[in-house]
Amino acid sequence: MEQLTDEKVFKDPIHSFVRVTDMLIWQLIEAPEFQRLRRIRQLGGTHIVYPTAEHSRFSHSLGVYFIARRMIDVLNKQGTKFNESDRMLILCAALLHDLGHGPYSHSFESVLGIDHEVFTRRILLEDTRINQLLESYESGFSQKVSDVIEKTYPDRLIVSLISSELDADRLDYLLRDSYFTGTPYGEIDLERILRTMRVKNGKIVFKQSGMHALEDYLFSRYQMYWQVYLHDCSISFNFLIESLLRRVGKLIKKKEYHFKCDVSLFKSMFDNHVDIAAYLRMDDGVITTFAGFFLAEDDVILRDLASRFLNRGLFDEFDYAPTSESSELYEKLARLMAESGDDPDAYLFHISYKQSTYDYYGLESDASIELLTTSGEVREISSVSNIIKGIVNSPKLKDTIFLPLDRIRVTEKKDAIVETLEKLIGRKIDV
Repeated sequence: MEQLTDEKVFKDPIHSFVRVTDMLIWQLIEAPEFQRLRRIRQLGGTHIVYPTAEHSRFSHSLGVYFIARRMIDVLNKQGTKFNESDRMLILCAALLHDLGHGPYSHSFESVLGIDHEVFTRRILLEDTRINQLLESYESGFSQKVSDVIEKTYPDRLIVSLISSELDADRLDYLLRDSYFTGTPYGEIDLERILRTMRVKNGKIVFKQSGMHALEDYLFSRYQMYWQVYLHDCSISFNFLIESLLRRVGKLIKKKEYHFKCDVSLFKSMFDNHVDIAAYLRMDDGVITTFAGFFLAEDDVILRDLASRFLNRGLFDEFDYAPTSESSELYEKLARLMAESGDDPDAYLFHISYKQSTYDYYGLESDASIELLTTSGEVREISSVSNIIKGIVNSPKLKDTIFLPLDRIRVTEKKDAIVETLEKLIGRKIDV
């Protein structure tokens, strides 16, 4: 593989220096499809809660590449030798694994009914600069990289470095997201985890001496989900983005409504087959820019949603324990809001979460975390760790309703809506 004359170095607050020595990796980083990731936040709307969470999928992707490179070095020293093609396959898959993310990723995907993994594969395989670079390295190489990311590549060891219960992706995002949110929850012992990596029977295992670092890793993941990724305000903002996009789609389908701004790019997003060139034009800045344009639209709901998006006008959230009457009460709530003039598609949202610290049941056998015991036996971690055994498959459950009380306060249906909401959540609220 052609090497750079002078290595390229990215200064990184998580890994100190991310070094690039391979010409192909550097060319991929410089490709416009990868540079686009600079304009997409790693954590979507989480900056609404943690204002310094402005880091991008670009920096995360570099971090995953860095950790994958370190994994290769560790395993090579332990006697697992990767040939040059496999080494580049691992590094390219690590670098490009998030290539298809759209703006405010999961909200964008939910409304448009698309999957970022599908678009990652399309960018890898269709007529793009990334595809040209991969194919120039080796004919069919783009398909190999796609297969690794899609977890269909036949070499499960290579796949597990990128996608498993403990992979380069998760190791980087826990450290990076913890740092940029200013929270301590994701502070894991990366060095210890890497030092105890081994290969046994073609699978990644970890020496039992590293078990405590793995326990910390699993608890960190759990805490980051509940304190950061699933924070109520973050979810509320993500729902606001969904509502905004959903309203744009609804108005586009209304042939009689005429936008004051050019929404042809959005029209292409709502097509059954989204053009890859149009998709690559979408980033966080595009959504923000159009939200500013929408403030001048005639549609009252679109204007309101755009203003909330730009000015942090979050919906109120209410946690509750579901009962046999919950579905009926939720439907009544939606009906009352619609009668008051507030489209429930735009202003009412329910979400149910189930999150476990570590749930290996039902996963592929190579997805679980396995320990290499002092006797040389390989055992799944919860069968060795009393801490993990005590919490495995014991998920935390949470149901939450989101709606805007500020709008409900001024509607003539206020009393009926509040009464229904109180019955649904099982307590009184101050309106």
